[in-house]
Amino acid sequence: MIKTIIIDDERHCSESLSWLLKHVEMPGKTGFDLLEGLTDIDFTIIFTTAFNQYALRAIKFGALDYLMKPVDKDELREAIKKFITQEKKVSLNQVSALLSHAKKINDFSFQKIAFPTLHTYELVSLHEILVCESSSNYTSVRLVNGKTILVSKTLKEIEEMLNTSPFFRVHNSWLVNLNYAVRYIKGEGGYLILNNDLSIPVSRNKREDLLKLITHLAS
Repeated sequence: MIKTIIIDDERHCSESLSWLLKHVEMPGKTGFDLLEGLTDIDFTIIFTTAFNQYALRAIKFGALDYLMKPVDKDELREAIKKFITQEKKVSLNQVSALLSHAKKINDFSFQKIAFPTLHTYELVSLHEILVCESSSNYTSVRLVNGKTILVSKTLKEIEEMLNTSPFFRVHNSWLVNLNYAVRYIKGEGGYLILNNDLSIPVSRNKREDLLKLITHLAS
């Protein structure tokens, strides 16, 4: 028998999920607060949330699966099948990294970022950012409207500012908003194609993490 614990700050959500677990042919404080208090992780984690900004990091930091609310019964069934066939436990370090990231998202209610330029601070909505390209000690930030901002920060500093999904460092010179990715070309010298046909190289040491995200979306 598979034992599960449902943790949710919305009672109707936990009751709904409990009902689904009993009817998809499977045996019968906040979740982050609970995880923070643990000293040993000997179980598998499946996230359910209404906020899709957790998705990429949840997968990267070890979650077996990630379900959006309202939970779809077919997706729940597939998540349980995945648990049965490839049970994956996470480490305390992975949980700590995920919790740290989640807190940053929860604290960031102002959904704009201030990019310093030579003479100004440019306030940009996160969803407007298409891709960031390294330019020596500066970074070229390309927006979806075609505008480019030359920011007085290195790409590493920009990556730290945008340390939230869907932004992903695919190359030493490129940080991409994966919401605008439409295709990944496999093989040596792989490329990510964005919806404006821009081709972004994917470095060898970033390929594995990117493929994990892509294959999860395809599963």
